[in-house]
Amino acid sequence: MSPELISILVLVVVFVIATTRSVNMGALAFAAAFAVGELVADLDADGIFAGFPGDLFVVLVGVTYLFAIARANGTTDWLVHAAIRLVRGRVALIPWVMFFLTGALTAIGAVSPAAVAIVAPIALSFAARYGISPLLMGAMVVHGAQGGGFSPISIYGTIVNGIVEREKLPGNELFLFLASLTVNLIIAAVVFLLFGGQKLWAMGAVKEDPGSTPAPTEGTTDTTPAPTPGAGTGTGSAPGTGSATTTPAAAPATTGTTTLAPPPEAPAAARLTPARIATLTALVALVVAVLAFDLDAGLTAITLAVVLSTLWPEDSRKAVGQIAWSTVLLICGVLTYVGVLDEMGTITWAGEGVGDIGVPLLAAVLLCYIGAIISAFASSVGIMGALIPLAVPFLAQGEIGAVGMVAALAVSATVVDVSPFSTNGALVLAAAPDVDRERFFRQLMVYGGIVVAVVPAVVWLVLVVPGIG
Repeated sequence: MSPELISILVLVVVFVIATTRSVNMGALAFAAAFAVGELVADLDADGIFAGFPGDLFVVLVGVTYLFAIARANGTTDWLVHAAIRLVRGRVALIPWVMFFLTGALTAIGAVSPAAVAIVAPIALSFAARYGISPLLMGAMVVHGAQGGGFSPISIYGTIVNGIVEREKLPGNELFLFLASLTVNLIIAAVVFLLFGGQKLWAMGAVKEDPGSTPAPTEGTTDTTPAPTPGAGTGTGSAPGTGSATTTPAAAPATTGTTTLAPPPEAPAAARLTPARIATLTALVALVVAVLAFDLDAGLTAITLAVVLSTLWPEDSRKAVGQIAWSTVLLICGVLTYVGVLDEMGTITWAGEGVGDIGVPLLAAVLLCYIGAIISAFASSVGIMGALIPLAVPFLAQGEIGAVGMVAALAVSATVVDVSPFSTNGALVLAAAPDVDRERFFRQLMVYGGIVVAVVPAVVWLVLVVPGIG
């Protein structure tokens, strides 16, 4: 049995044990990286740690620390109230606001994980407050980021178009952008309908005032009482989080209307305190630093968190315990093992094996699947940079349209970033407040698996089979 095949089988074993024994997959992956690296790949410790995602570690810690402070001092509550006022009480519009906001950020040049790091904590805090599925909100944020990710001036678009030019392949920048935007928009619409979007529309508009929590307006048909803590909806308030808890109240005389009793802290949620003003300033500074000055999102976030901690140490003490340490262990362990696979040539071995297939259309769909599967655990940009050159030999035969194939590879390698093992999925998992993280992790993993199984085949059928380009 070849070393490459052994390394893949070990990864399967890690998944099985983590699923059946409820062991942190990251810890298992670290052990697997050590065993396979030393015994199979003949790597020393430096070679094994070469795949450790130090930048992602800092991003996860820094962003979750900063937004834990924001939750502790009530800034996220204030932002939720502001978002409701912005959409005039239409809660159903908020997931779409988050979709287009992250899409706009990536389209103008933000790196996809940076845009998700900025938007996801706010979006998921809103989801926790209003009982919106965290899977729905997280998927809307990630798909929004990928929808705008291939504009001609974006990071992904620039990289892919550069590879196409370097390999002397026919290209179409606008087609690439619209293909990614359309696919992610369709997926977002499906997710919205399947995970509670219709119920949100049925709520109609909610009313906000300084002394009450949101309540559906007159004439709405949703008579479901507000979710209570512990019901598995992701709502509720954990100690020190600053999240509001909604409690059911009796329905008013008008039928078909539900009111929500105000939580004790509701009057204060709409007020700006010095700590909240400073936190909002820090969040704006994070956006400016990442977008305007191209600074690292993780290092910037942790620096801003330290400044806020120095000024308000009580909030900091609460926030440190809310850093998503289990998620950090999970993601860093799995990506370290993927790094070992890369060091020993497993990824290149799989790609070259597909490239040697003599049937161009079959090779094309297999490359799309390889890109999707590997990208669910690794860098999307790195995968695109490896797969597009691998497609050059059979694209040169003229049987496959280059424009459609490049677009299919690009979409397949990025749409799967909802996986909890990718940077974007990990950020969503880490940013969700007041949720059962193991359950949410499994939801993201199942959803990511469905995307990996379905989307590459669909984009191959729509973009590659017709021979576009």
